[in-house]
Amino acid sequence: MSKRLFVSVDLDGLDDAIRAVQERFEGASGLRLTDPGQTHVTLKFLGDTDPDRITNLVTELEAAVGDSGVDPFEARFGGLGVFPSLDYISVVWVGVREGHGNAELTALHKAIEARTVEMGFDPEGHEFTPHATVARMDHAGGKAQVQRVVEENDPEVGRLQVEEIRLTESVLRDDGPVYRTIESVSL
Repeated sequence: MSKRLFVSVDLDGLDDAIRAVQERFEGASGLRLTDPGQTHVTLKFLGDTDPDRITNLVTELEAAVGDSGVDPFEARFGGLGVFPSLDYISVVWVGVREGHGNAELTALHKAIEARTVEMGFDPEGHEFTPHATVARMDHAGGKAQVQRVVEENDPEVGRLQVEEIRLTESVLRDDGPVYRTIESVSL
């Protein structure tokens, strides 16, 4: 049976700060908050993957880390944004501060993208923006509140020493996805 996989940098230890950001949206109709303990930056969504490919995938991720030239680094998370736009919100996210991890995360993404597309995984259909999803908008009931919070707030979330990327499995459940690390690859 295939596994739903993605490659991530997890925001371990920033749960309380993520929760504090999410509290700013309290009462926004149609907004579903993510689990602060599972917050991550997705470097590449792979989708349904045959478990037989995992060993080769990990080898390619190790090579991609080498290709990227990225060593362990500090990322600083803060600020709020949305996808695709403030007029039509589907995702609310916390960003990576300019000059504090953006270049490294982008280099990792590009190297992983090149290696996984070569393996036959679908290429990304949009430009990469390093971010960590904190909420999803199911309907526009609380859109005005979400817009106001995003426009008027620039929260500091925290610093994170990034020393690895993770191959993560997403198990979809009725109460939301549960993420499980399959393999970690050191920078």
